Order: sequence, then structure tokens, then C-alpha cells
Amino acid sequence: MGEHTRPRRSLWMFGAESEEPSYQQRAARAAQLSQQLGVELTAPRIPPADALDLRAPRVTPPDHLAAFCFTSTWERAYHSYGSERSIYGVRGDYPNPPDVVAHPRAEAEVEAVLSWCSDKGYCAIPYGGGSSVVGGVTPPDGAGAIVTIALDELDQVLEVDEISRAALIQAGAFGPHLEDQLRPRGYTLRHFPQSFSGSTLGGWIATRSGGHYATNHTHIDEFVETVRMLTPAGWWEARRLPGSGAGPDPNRLAIGSEGILGIITSAWMRIQARPRFRATGGIRFPTWEAGYEATRHIAQARLWPANLRLLDPALAAGGAGLDGTQAVLIVGFESAELPQRALLEQAVGIARDNGGIIPEDELLADDGTGQPTGRSGAAGAWRNAFIPSNPGLTAGLGLIGGTFETAITWDRWPAFDAAVREAARDVLVQSCGGGTVNCRFTHVYTDGPAPYYTFAGAYRDGSDPAAVLAEIKTGVSDAVMAAGGTITHHHAVGRQHRPWYDTERPEPFALALRAAKKALDPAGVLNPGVLIDP
Repeated sequence: MGEHTRPRRSLWMFGAESEEPSYQQRAARAAQLSQQLGVELTAPRIPPADALDLRAPRVTPPDHLAAFCFTSTWERAYHSYGSERSIYGVRGDYPNPPDVVAHPRAEAEVEAVLSWCSDKGYCAIPYGGGSSVVGGVTPPDGAGAIVTIALDELDQVLEVDEISRAALIQAGAFGPHLEDQLRPRGYTLRHFPQSFSGSTLGGWIATRSGGHYATNHTHIDEFVETVRMLTPAGWWEARRLPGSGAGPDPNRLAIGSEGILGIITSAWMRIQARPRFRATGGIRFPTWEAGYEATRHIAQARLWPANLRLLDPALAAGGAGLDGTQAVLIVGFESAELPQRALLEQAVGIARDNGGIIPEDELLADDGTGQPTGRSGAAGAWRNAFIPSNPGLTAGLGLIGGTFETAITWDRWPAFDAAVREAARDVLVQSCGGGTVNCRFTHVYTDGPAPYYTFAGAYRDGSDPAAVLAEIKTGVSDAVMAAGGTITHHHAVGRQHRPWYDTERPEPFALALRAAKKALDPAGVLNPGVLIDP
């Protein structure tokens, strides 16, 4: 009933506890930023886990569950939040921790703990890596006893079907460990969300994660053959097939269900041979408009590049080393079987027809010899900036930063972009006195882009950073919906996106989803408040 024995992850930043910067490092960063920004920033002292005073657990697991159920302060504090820990963990603020954290080691133990929760009416929250940025694993306010069910002990690749190129993988496998198990066999899942190091297969499936591929293979949906999910009404598992026309697809209801219907324990996933051939280039454009027109034409040519990331001039300056006037389009192709230079040249030709600029010597190709590609020039600079090092250095300094992402059809894109940027700038002025907004395309479809906006500002003295972020998020979400986009392309719904999701989905679908919830989880214990009301 103490603490799980795996290495601990940080209570206040994305990453392991062992990777946390020291107070001295954070203070030095605060001094550096104070000089750059002309305001005084102070690094707070962050309370360690053993200094936290959490509400006492309100329930005790029965003896037959005690071996894998834990109530230590760290366990309960860590599982209180997803990415919100970057705000609340800095302050040691844990008003609503789970009462018990279970780490089942086998499906029989998943059955046992879910049965206990269902019989007693305890809130049960399935938990993968805890990287949710939308409150998807945060215990709901006003709930009775709360049991978080973490799947990290179920983390093995159980079987590889080399003929069909598929693997049976347990849901608790974190991205790096999953790939480490496939690599010796010469395979990869090749799904790399930005949260890859701190998220799990089950979480990717439950939230319809978006990964590495910018075109063609984008969402985790394309990789799922069949899902195995435990519901309070029994096991949910469809026949393993490459495709079927037999009615609505059971997997499609499990994918994106965000833990409200059941606990995903494993899945057969389509895998592929590890890429050997690559080709990459960073194409510059004189304007943002020229860049997105070129991107549209490349997508509609159906060349299916693995990477097709367009950065606006502001982002290209900070992340790709350009001068702040040019947009950059990073194009990359990869294959296990065929050289890719010809495909890159075709994409570059389309880009040049739309005003793109790239010298011939910046077209980098690896024909299977291991020559580096994508590690120099604008593409290399963006690669290095994509996942920042030392993410905890600015924790608690008073800086506000966040993202929001969506998708929109090409015909509405220019007006959409203008409206959303204006709304974001307005709410930053209102909330922070000003700030910055930039945009990139993370995924691109033949009928439209998935733009991903990043904003930054500073909250005023005495204000609550969580309230400031909520105000900004409300303003930009209202603008996204008013302009016709989706509330989320790949960040899921969780609790944060619920108000806008409720208006986006058709009401008859909401009725059907509520009926499915009632049929599968009659006690309403699974992740109440996510996607639908309890």
C-alpha cells in the first residue's frame, strides 16, 4: 500500500524526476530571462513530494487488491493531474487526489480492480502516461472515492506476426520501450507524437493520438488492427482483420473513447519495417501564403511525404533559424524498400512552382548507407527545437505558454487563420497585456491542414496562472469554433474541451454515446465527465 517501485516521473514537469533541473539552474534561467524581458522573474521553491499534505485516502482496497494498489503521497500527487502538473505541481496544489492508485500486473488484476470500483460505485480513471493536456485523466470535482488505474505494468510486445506485419502490444507500453522491443526484430510502429517519451499505446488509442506522419498515416487509427478493452459489462474485442464491412466498426468506438467505456489492455497494431531510405529538404517561401499554397499542392499531388511541416515566419525565425520574414516547409520522405530522392525532387518542383526556394545542395538523401538527413539547415534547426531540452527551467516563473490545434478545409483556411490569430492576440492583450502567436501545420490532408498554434505571454502580478490560461483557452476555442474548425485534431476532448465538443458533435450521436455508456458502464464509474455528463 506504499509506492510503486518504477522510476518516478516529475510532479511538476514533463519527464522523469531524475531529469528535473535544480533550484540553482532555475534561478539562473530566471535571472537570464529577467534581463532579456525587462521584468523581474523569480524561481519558486517547489515543494518535494514528502512535504506535501494531501487529503487522507477515503477508502482502503480489500486484501485481494492490496499487492498492486498504492496510497503513497507521490503516487496520489502524480496521478492527480496530466499536464496541469506544470502549474499546480509547482505550487504543491493537490486538492483532489485519487484515493488509491492501482498498477495491475495482469488482465485478471484489471478485472478485479474495475469490478471493485463498479460494485462500490467508486470513480475509476484509466491512466497511461499522464501526458494529457486537456484534463483527460484529472479526477473530477465532487466525486466520491477515486481510484486511478495505471496500466504501466502491462508494457510488453506479446507477439509479432511477421507475415501480416502486425504485433500484439500491451496498452501500458511507453513509446521508447515499445520501440525498443520492436527494433531487434527490424520493425517499428512508427507513431511518434510529441509526447512520445511520456505516453503509452493505450493512451494513444484512447485519445486518437496524432503522430509522426504528416500525411497519409497520421492518427493512431490507421495503425490499429483490433483493440482489447475491458468494460464493466465484459471484454470488448473485435475479430482481427485487415478490414471489414460488417456493420459499424467496434474498434472505432473504442478508439477515442477516452476511458469512458472501458480500459484498453492491449491491441494488435500494424507495424512496418524500419526505414532505410530517406530524403529531406527545408524549402523557404517569401510569405506565409505562398508556403501554405505550396503545401496544399504537394498534399493534393498525393506524394504522401512522411514529414510536411509548414512553419510561419515567426516560428521559422525562432525554431528554424530564419530571418522572420520567410516561412519554411520541411519535407521528408522515408521507406524501408525504395530510394526517396525522386519523390523529394517532385515535391520540391511543386514548391518551386509556388515560389519556394531551396538550393540543390540542400536536397539531402540517404540511399540506405546511413547518411544523415534532416540534421542540417532549417530542417535540422527545427528538429532540434521541436522537443526542447530542460523543460522545467521556466516552471513557476510567471510565463504563460500554451497551444491549441484544430483542422479546417482549404477553402476556409485563409479566413480561418486570420480570424483565429486576431482572437488570440486580443485575448493575450486582455489577459497578459500582450504576447505572441505563431502557427505550424502538424498534419496535412488533401482537403485541408491541421494548424497548430502556440501562444506566449506573462501573467500579471497576483493573478492565478491557471485562471489566465483558462481565459486564453476560452477565447481561442470560441474563435476556432466560430470559424468552423474542430475543437481538437489530436489533443483529445478530456474535461477542458467538453463545452465546445458538446456543440461540435451531432446531438443524435450524443444520445447514442450516452446509451453505449449506460450499457457498458451502468454504474457510471469510468472517467465520469469526459466526453459526456455522468
